Amino acid sequence: MLASVLVLASLFSAVSASCDNSCSGHGVCGQRGVCECYDNWGLGLSHLSGDCSERICPFEFAWVDNPDSGGAFHKYAECSNRGLCNRDSGECECFPGYEGKGCQRTACPNDCSGHGRCAYIEDMSYSAVANDYYNNYFSYQDAATFNYYSWDRGKTRGCVCDPEYGDVDCSKRMCQHGTDIMDQRDDITTAAKYQTQMLTFVADLGDLDLIGDKTFALTFKSQLNETFTTVPIKFYNPIAGGTFNEFILDVQTALHKLPNRVIDRVEVHGSRDALQATLNITFTGEHVQGPQNLLTVRSILCGDGCTPKLTGMELYAKEQNITEVQLSDFNSYECGRRGKCDYDTGICNCFAGYTGLSCGTITALV
Repeated sequence: MLASVLVLASLFSAVSASCDNSCSGHGVCGQRGVCECYDNWGLGLSHLSGDCSERICPFEFAWVDNPDSGGAFHKYAECSNRGLCNRDSGECECFPGYEGKGCQRTACPNDCSGHGRCAYIEDMSYSAVANDYYNNYFSYQDAATFNYYSWDRGKTRGCVCDPEYGDVDCSKRMCQHGTDIMDQRDDITTAAKYQTQMLTFVADLGDLDLIGDKTFALTFKSQLNETFTTVPIKFYNPIAGGTFNEFILDVQTALHKLPNRVIDRVEVHGSRDALQATLNITFTGEHVQGPQNLLTVRSILCGDGCTPKLTGMELYAKEQNITEVQLSDFNSYECGRRGKCDYDTGICNCFAGYTGLSCGTITALV
């Protein structure tokens, strides 16, 4: 009788010590026959050990989840709650619009149509050009971004379109902008005003003569987001016989020579004293009527292999070096508000009685 009890006890012990399916080779059999699974192995939605036969997919911050008792959202969740886990491969099968190993980021619509790049929201700039924001240093060239600290800063993405392309997926060609030729100003007894930007040079050492013969360049960004940079412009050197008027003419000529007649006409006037030089740049051409992006000054060294090749200039200013000092009386609309844009070609289909790149020429009174 005692022998029978011992045999039954040993059999019970053996059964209780064995684990289901030997933990499928992905875990260690622990006490009471419970598997201790290796990392990324478990069973079912609960991820309890079971027989360790199924893979667990990557966890990331959940896009949407139920709050905990403290009201916290966006806890870690498998596939970010935006995909289903393939238990055989351990890879997330993301829902449309999401991608990444844990479905942790949004996909850009239509992959930006091949005409842009997909950028995280924390990396998107808010400025059209560098001078759209306060800038203490003349040589600073990078577009500004906000310090974005929200939970989705490394998750939400959008398209940053290439020049001449627009819309949320960068699928549409942009058309020429121009003033509405039929728009009436409030006061037609005075000449229309053009936009004027003031460029100020302040020498770092307080003496403009010390920067003579140094070169810089100007960058202009069009309404179609095209960026054009001038040839190197040499700062005037009175010691070598250069005059300030010649320098003004050099700046005006460099802007006129930008490709595609993007600036078809501009006037430059200036003044100087011992401490600083000031240029007033007025956009008077048909292609640059209305508000324009502020110019950007490239005044840092750009050596061999760099375009344009610049010596750079030691400059300093306590305020922005380029400011808008006169607003334009002209407006700026797609196709001059007198035509429809063909978003496949980027060409304006002007209404009857109008013609031109931006429908800014009247051919007949209607």
